[in-house]
Amino acid sequence: MVPEEGSSSPLQMFSMMSVSPAPYPWLREMKSEERGLCLIHLLLACANHVAAGSVDNANTGLDYITHLASPNGDTMQRIAAYFTEALADRMLKGWPGLHKALNSTRMSFAAEELLVQKLFFELCPFLKLSYVITNQAILEAMEGEKVVHIIDLHCFEPAQWISLIQALSTRPEGPPHLRITGIHHEKAVLDQMAHRLNEEAEKLDIPFQFHPVVTPLESLDVGCLRVKTGEAVAISSVLQLHSLLAFDDELSRSPKGVLLQRALHLNPRTLSDFLDKDATASPDSASSSPMLLPKSKMEGFLNALWGLSPKLMVVTEQESNHNRASLMERMMEALNFYAALFDCLESTGPSASVERQKIESMLYGREIKNIIACEGVERRARHEKLERWIPRLESAGFGKVCLSYHVMMQARRLLQSYNYDGYKVKDENGCFVMCWQDQPLFSVSAWRFRR
Repeated sequence: MVPEEGSSSPLQMFSMMSVSPAPYPWLREMKSEERGLCLIHLLLACANHVAAGSVDNANTGLDYITHLASPNGDTMQRIAAYFTEALADRMLKGWPGLHKALNSTRMSFAAEELLVQKLFFELCPFLKLSYVITNQAILEAMEGEKVVHIIDLHCFEPAQWISLIQALSTRPEGPPHLRITGIHHEKAVLDQMAHRLNEEAEKLDIPFQFHPVVTPLESLDVGCLRVKTGEAVAISSVLQLHSLLAFDDELSRSPKGVLLQRALHLNPRTLSDFLDKDATASPDSASSSPMLLPKSKMEGFLNALWGLSPKLMVVTEQESNHNRASLMERMMEALNFYAALFDCLESTGPSASVERQKIESMLYGREIKNIIACEGVERRARHEKLERWIPRLESAGFGKVCLSYHVMMQARRLLQSYNYDGYKVKDENGCFVMCWQDQPLFSVSAWRFRR
């Protein structure tokens, strides 16, 4: 039973249903397609009430959705289970004590992060594709270079750099002296990386150094990367940059950020007068010193990377916009994006697969909760589309490098070798977009230092 067009909305249906532990048997007897459509309607209606702060209506909505959703059901039931949990978590944050008490014994994501990332690498092709594209782009950019320094902004998977070391060992002109700087917040992860990569380089007789930098990305001091004169620098950023946007949101709420936003709402003449007046104020008074416009975290970080004069920087990001201020806009975008990701796993492994369930709960589920339930600096899953990253990187001084046809062939060959049916890699003006069917999910773009 699905409400026909013009009939009552899903939440209006609740008033006609008995509020009992098992309301109306037909809820569970629906066909999969009907149930999925009903769940979408119910989730969006419930999200509206959560956004409006209507606790009673939202509670009623969540109660009925839970009779249809299941983390072990079909694709839409699984998605609904995690969105329901995210909406409930957002509501609970209105009672901080209750929220903290209910979450006090949960393991931190740091304890599970490495496991779930490795499972995602093994079960889905997206990280493999990103690594193949990044490596091939580096090989092409570094042709003829004698000293190569690679900076990995999230260094956790040895397979990527082992593959590159093997490729460099077969160069006609001989391998370069290779340095890899790996950045990760867990020392144990970098220790394991160092062991594996040194072992491979020694086996292939390649001059190699691994430099570990233990720090969260947002705390990285670029001076610690030890870039030397004469090195050809390549930077690899896989699903990392978007998290820095959370700090820009925090900045916009600060007194300086509010002042800047007010100034930017003035007309150009008034804004010019405002800045000139502030800049020419008497230096005798501390209160009249020139206004220092706050630099965003993202802008400062990209400027610092630009200062390393990289010959190549390859950026992989989610191709979705989960960084909107409106909860409903994020809800709509996330439903569409994660429906495709859950669909991918449906094609990859059986529904009872423990590995699949871990990816859904520990990776997708946590991202969904972060997008829906969190605000401010706590909301780190601020994915944005390529159309937003291109002007941001260009304004930081980077010039786009078109990924070659040979890079595309390498990516497509990987999909064929693993029999990844339903996945595609498309060229978008020199950047690559990884898709499930025709749904874009991840983008890969290449950049270089530009004066």
